Amino acid sequence: MSQDFKNNIDKAATYLARFKQNTLGHYINGEWTLGSEGETFDNGSPVNGESLGKVVKASVVDVDAACKAAAKAQKEWAAMSGAKRKTILHKLADKIEARAEEIALVESSDCGQPLRFMRQAAVRGAANFRFFADKAPEARNGLALQQEEHTNFTVKSPIGPVGVITPWNTPFMLSTWKIAPALASGCTVVHKPAEFSPLSAAILAECADEAGLPPGVWNMINGFGEVAGKELTQHPDIKAIAFVGETVTGSMIQKQAADTLKRAHFELGGKNPVIVFDDADFDRALDAVVFMIYSLNGQRCTSSSRLLIQTGIKDRFLAALKARVENLKVGHPLDPATEVGPLVHTTHYEKVLSYVDAAIEDGATVAVGGKRITDLGNGNYLTPTLFTNADNTMRIAREEIFGPVLTAIEFETEEDAVTIANDTNYGLAAYIWTSNTGRSMRMAHSVESGMVWVNSENNRNLPSPFGGVKMSGIGRDGGDWSFDFYMETKNVCIAFDTHRVPVLGRE
Repeated sequence: MSQDFKNNIDKAATYLARFKQNTLGHYINGEWTLGSEGETFDNGSPVNGESLGKVVKASVVDVDAACKAAAKAQKEWAAMSGAKRKTILHKLADKIEARAEEIALVESSDCGQPLRFMRQAAVRGAANFRFFADKAPEARNGLALQQEEHTNFTVKSPIGPVGVITPWNTPFMLSTWKIAPALASGCTVVHKPAEFSPLSAAILAECADEAGLPPGVWNMINGFGEVAGKELTQHPDIKAIAFVGETVTGSMIQKQAADTLKRAHFELGGKNPVIVFDDADFDRALDAVVFMIYSLNGQRCTSSSRLLIQTGIKDRFLAALKARVENLKVGHPLDPATEVGPLVHTTHYEKVLSYVDAAIEDGATVAVGGKRITDLGNGNYLTPTLFTNADNTMRIAREEIFGPVLTAIEFETEEDAVTIANDTNYGLAAYIWTSNTGRSMRMAHSVESGMVWVNSENNRNLPSPFGGVKMSGIGRDGGDWSFDFYMETKNVCIAFDTHRVPVLGRE
């Protein structure tokens, strides 16, 4: 064990001690509470299966209390000037940055992501708050729309209390990505983090409290979808739901929210293609293909889990890819050398492993990996996996596996690539590698996805729209697109007193 690894273990143990020793409750109306019923669940470690502590399950009463607190705080928070909200949210970003090491170590321990990636979680989270904080003073701005005898102008106002339900794969960053624009726009929040990774959400709530958010503006409840999630999505005080997670869950939320006609924003599943043409920059494309599926344990919504490789380059590319996958370092998430860590939960671990049998049954080749790793202890470790000789009809090509698993599919022509890429229920992201500018433009227009990267891995740009089409989601995050979701737009029409008013019933 290296000295850096040992130091990380020791520091993480210090940060995790309070969660192991004290039951983690809810943060409602500015106070921590163990809830109305006190029923708990165990938060297991993906590293070794040991307990990271007890977490309170939210009851219907707890969710109702959080929603009512958000509703009560809404008027004051919405009436606060954008400049003042900006100041508070910058303070919140400062608090996050001050606890960056703690957040990274706790989150890696809680969800199994290698520390090399989680070290950026707090930095990116703080950047989200700073970006939207700076936009808060202009959030209400609208448009001036002129007519000959009237002027129309639009104004924006916060929609009201919102429910934010976030996933377990990169929980801290994705929470801030949703909550920051909600708060900047003047909405209050009830946040339900994923039950598999609740710890960093507690730190985020503490940062919000320390930054001076008024009671009720930020509320956090723990628990499961069957009770906490369902009640949150059905509650009449909640005016909108922002959800990141599985497509099946998104569909369920939409049904649950229908009776109250909530606005919904869904970032859901993906089966994203990375399309590599014969004329691609070989080394850069190889680096990007490996990074975009095996980083973050393959547990990333924008992972390129289908490799579409053109015939002329296929053999050479797959040989180089196979060598790279075999060389990936699997290990403890707090080891600085680790590139792939344990999967988040035993349930998900078994699901990912089940696709090895599915691949063999459907006729694909397990070129690399697909096996449990037992010599690292009782954790959710598996060898990074590469399937070859696959086609787009196979389960490994059609279903979201959400792990360090790549399926390679051969294509011959540009038209073939488009057909295969679009032959999916999903449409979140796509990646195109080619030196032909015209082809890159044609492909960017033809591939059915909410986002396309050409000759690049997933590059983050906060002002740009982020979201999917088809069963990958509804709506867009980023820049003003986020404010469009969290705010209502009102049109005001003012006459010049020169137009003819229609007359009825006059003598």
